Amino acid sequence: MNRESLCRQLGHQFTQSQLLQKALTHRSYNTAHYERLEFLGDSVLNCVIAKYLYDHHPELPEGDLSRLRSNLVNQHTLYTLAQGLNLGELLLLGEGERKSAGSRRPSILADAMEALFGAIFLDADFAAAEQAVLRLYVPLIEQMDLQSLGKDAKTLLQEHLQARKLALPKYNVVATQGEAHAQLFEIECEIAQLKVATRGEGSSRRIAEQAAAEAAYTIVSKTKS
Repeated sequence: MNRESLCRQLGHQFTQSQLLQKALTHRSYNTAHYERLEFLGDSVLNCVIAKYLYDHHPELPEGDLSRLRSNLVNQHTLYTLAQGLNLGELLLLGEGERKSAGSRRPSILADAMEALFGAIFLDADFAAAEQAVLRLYVPLIEQMDLQSLGKDAKTLLQEHLQARKLALPKYNVVATQGEAHAQLFEIECEIAQLKVATRGEGSSRRIAEQAAAEAAYTIVSKTKS
């Protein structure tokens, strides 16, 4: 993996090589690092994804558009894209970061991705940055279920049942274990009409309910109604 290969994957050849250099430089390596470019790239990315969703999903209200955008521009998605580019191999890191596997750290890789988008914007213009963003994002978006992206298990289960005019699930505490400061909850999610009952555990009722709801949703979403 080299910088030429990276540029080909981004679909952009830099005329100002120092911008690419800075986008790949972590603060542990040099004072001329990517953090300001990251700030710029974050705004560019949000704008591009917002426009793409607005143009391609006219049926979605503002709330759904915001939810989708926030889940497409988050650290996890950026990290996934960076891994696909093998970006970690090109990052310039200080000795301490290299030894602690900084080149594989999600936060560093996600920040560097945003810095690259900012660098392309400065090297050319918004259109060039938009093209680079969409070149990476569109194939990813096309593989996603945008209706469920960013929704928690309880919400997905509730929407699934409501769409089929079924009663909402009941969440019951089955057991609690441990001291007050370190309890483990076991919750049952019961859907009486479908004769489905699943259980989940967690360090709080909320976490346990989500685990139980996820198990229930896995079952009912595969059931023909």
